[in-house]
Amino acid sequence: MAAKIKKGDLVEVISGPTQERGGYRGKQGTVLEVLTETDRLIVEGVNYVTKHVRVGQSDRGTKEGGIETVEAPIHVSNVAVVDPSTKKPTRVGFRVEEVEKDGKKKTVRVRYAKSSGKDL
Repeated sequence: MAAKIKKGDLVEVISGPTQERGGYRGKQGTVLEVLTETDRLIVEGVNYVTKHVRVGQSDRGTKEGGIETVEAPIHVSNVAVVDPSTKKPTRVGFRVEEVEKDGKKKTVRVRYAKSSGKDL
């Protein structure tokens, strides 16, 4: 089964509280990492949490640690891929195409945005 959302895709948060109420719905960002075993994504600029890191020392003797803000994973069902032409969230479909490379024909599945039909 091919993945509908991949690393580097532009996605929009489609569920949860709106930005006015402290949430992230309506916010767009690129996918930094896909966690397939838990069906979650890490999206740039979305779902920030504060993380307390124990103070330690690096190789050069500088102190590291304290309170950091990092992006936490968000479930795949809470985001949608953004259509490249309309810049709005859309569903993803797959189209089977024949590609000729080095004189050999090969069938490949191509992801496309269902609303506009453009490749992702």
